Amino acid sequence: MNICILMSLDEISRKKFSEAFPRDCITFAFDQSVPYEQKQVFDRKYEDALLTADVVVGQPPVEFIERMERLKLLQLSMAGTEPYSKPGVLPEGVKLCNATGAFGKAISEHMLATLLMLVKKLHLYRDNMASGEWMDMGQVRSISDMTVLCVGLGDIGCDFARLCKSMGAHVIGLRRAGTDKPEYVDELYLTEDTDKVLPQADVIAMSLPNTPATVNFMSRERFSLIKKGSFLLNVGRGNAIDQDALFDALHDGTLDGASIDVASPEPLPSSSPLWGCERLLITPHVSGFYHLRKTYDNIVDIAIANIRSFKEGATLTTEVDFATGYKKTGK
Repeated sequence: MNICILMSLDEISRKKFSEAFPRDCITFAFDQSVPYEQKQVFDRKYEDALLTADVVVGQPPVEFIERMERLKLLQLSMAGTEPYSKPGVLPEGVKLCNATGAFGKAISEHMLATLLMLVKKLHLYRDNMASGEWMDMGQVRSISDMTVLCVGLGDIGCDFARLCKSMGAHVIGLRRAGTDKPEYVDELYLTEDTDKVLPQADVIAMSLPNTPATVNFMSRERFSLIKKGSFLLNVGRGNAIDQDALFDALHDGTLDGASIDVASPEPLPSSSPLWGCERLLITPHVSGFYHLRKTYDNIVDIAIANIRSFKEGATLTTEVDFATGYKKTGK
């Protein structure tokens, strides 16, 4: 098989792929002299290798796909599946796998860090440092006294739920389907119950993928339902939140604070009024990627496992259901 890898790999990871598939033709289609943690742009000198690949690891330029006549498996190096899961993008019969399961540790710890920063008002003290102000910013809160609503119980949502439960929070899980309640979740509901559980939450933690059903999930109407003085975290996709409504909720006291690692569009324009929100933490979609080495290693391992399973005709652990954009159930 021809395997084209669109990830910048260090020597250790290149060796993993080479040893896993010694009889296959592997092309490492990025400049390997660039550190793996730096994002890269596809180099056209690898175009022939991409167009003749049976298996691709990473995100190929969408405009190339219709010419990739041998493609049988596309293994993404990200958890999100857009635009590749959209109807008509991949030819019929091509398997699509994502990297779900790789990001939970890194992103859930980022979420916990930002939540602690908000509830302890550390962001305000950091701001005071710029002007040399020695000022008491008032009362703080404890996660152990809070109800945390995890909107999305995939890899990331489950890891964050587990962290919050370990700190004494009451954890409510909200998921698209399935009734198996993890032991670290106190209550479990389906998304159809969203409006019922939103008013209970002190913290709304969102880790939703980009699907038609999640666009504008936190609408202005839903902001009107949430508890006054609550906190909002979003690490999924920026378009899951009405950003105008978020701005208003931060200014009218509906929210005591919020943290967003994603925005719509990205990069968030410098003209966006969100940049001026005192109680908002903005990070530039960095909670995942390869900033934690473990995430990078997880992606490599997931890709190797799925390619091996594909060659053997076995179940692909992160195969995507094109109808939902989520990992297939039972896989």
